Amino acid sequence: MTTDLASGPGRKDAVGRAMPRRTGGRVPFRLTVPPVSGLVRPRLVAVCLALAAAAFLLFAVETSVGDIALPLTDVMKALVGASDPATELIVHELRLPRALAGALVGIAFGVSGALLQTMTRNPLASPDMMGITQGAGTAVVAGVVLGWDGGLSTQALGLLGALTAALLMYVLAWKRGTSGYRIVLVGVGVAWICTSATDYLMARGQRFQAQAALGWLVGNLNGRTWEQLTPLVWALVLLLPPALLLGRLMRTLELGDDVARGLGTRVQTVRVAVLLTAVGLVAFGAATAGPVAFVALAAPQVAQRLAGTAFPPPVGAGLTGAVMVLGSDLAARKLIPDTELPVGIVTGVLGAPVLLWLLVRANRAGSGG
Repeated sequence: MTTDLASGPGRKDAVGRAMPRRTGGRVPFRLTVPPVSGLVRPRLVAVCLALAAAAFLLFAVETSVGDIALPLTDVMKALVGASDPATELIVHELRLPRALAGALVGIAFGVSGALLQTMTRNPLASPDMMGITQGAGTAVVAGVVLGWDGGLSTQALGLLGALTAALLMYVLAWKRGTSGYRIVLVGVGVAWICTSATDYLMARGQRFQAQAALGWLVGNLNGRTWEQLTPLVWALVLLLPPALLLGRLMRTLELGDDVARGLGTRVQTVRVAVLLTAVGLVAFGAATAGPVAFVALAAPQVAQRLAGTAFPPPVGAGLTGAVMVLGSDLAARKLIPDTELPVGIVTGVLGAPVLLWLLVRANRAGSGG
C-alpha cells in the first residue's frame, strides 16, 4: 500500500499523525531525535548494569594488584579516604591513575568504534582499520623521533595526527557525498600509508627514540600519572554527550541514505559530526595509553550481541571496552611471573580471533567482497 506524500492540510497517516505538506516539491527539513522511551530496552539496561559491575570489580582488583598486594577491603577504604596514610598513598598516587586510565581508555575506544560501525553500517569499521589510530601514531612518533613536537603535548600531537588522517580519508572518499563503504575502503588505504610512514620514522630514529616510540605504539598503561589522565577526562566530559546524541540520530542511517534524507536527516552533517567525535575520543585515548589494538573493533560487536540490538549501543560498547582493557591489563600483569606485558599485546591476542570471526561472518553473509 502506498501513501500520497502530496497530501493537503489535515491529511493524516495510518496512526493519526498529521502528514507534512510538500513545499516547492520538497519535504521541509526537520531534525528529529527518537524519543528516549523507544531506546530503553530491559535487556540493554540489564547488560549495561552487568558490564558496569564487571568493570568496577576489575577496577578494584586492578588497584589491589602490585608489588605490595592489598586486600579489596583496604582498597575500598582508601578510595573513600578511610584507610591509613601509607595505603592511601599507594592507591591514590601509584595504582588509581593506571586503573582509571584503563577504564576511561576502554570507554573512549568502545564508544568511538560503536559510532563508526553504526555510521558506516560495517562491523569491520573501527579506528584501527580506518587509519585514525595510525594517523595519531605517526604524528606522535614524528614528534619523538624528529623533534617536531614544537612544545606540543602527546595529546595535541595525537589529536593533530588523527584529525589529519580523518580529513584525508573523508576527502578521498568524497564523490558527490560519501558512503560508508567508500569511507571504510579509503580508510584502509590511509591506515597503510600512516603505518608505512611510522615504520620509516622508526628506522630513521635513534635506538632510544625508537624504543620510546615503540612502547607507546604497542599500547601500555604502565606508569600512568594524573597529569596524563586529565586531558582524557576532559575529553570524555565534552565528547560523550554528543556521542550519545549522535548514536540516537544515526538510527535513521541504518535505513539507508535515501530513506534518512526523506526522514529529514542531514546525512553528511551527521557523518562529519560522528567522524569528529570519534576522532576526538580515539586521539585522547591513544595519547593516554597508546593505540590499544582491537578494542574499538571488538567491543561494539560484543556489546551488540549481548544486548541483542540491531546496532552497537554506545553505552554498552563503552562499558565493554572498559572491561576488555582492565581485564587485559590484569592478565598482562599476571600472565608471566615477574613480567608486565603491555596491555596492547593482550588485546591484540584476544582481538585477532574476533576479527577473523567477523571476516568469516561477513563472507558467509555475502558482504565481505
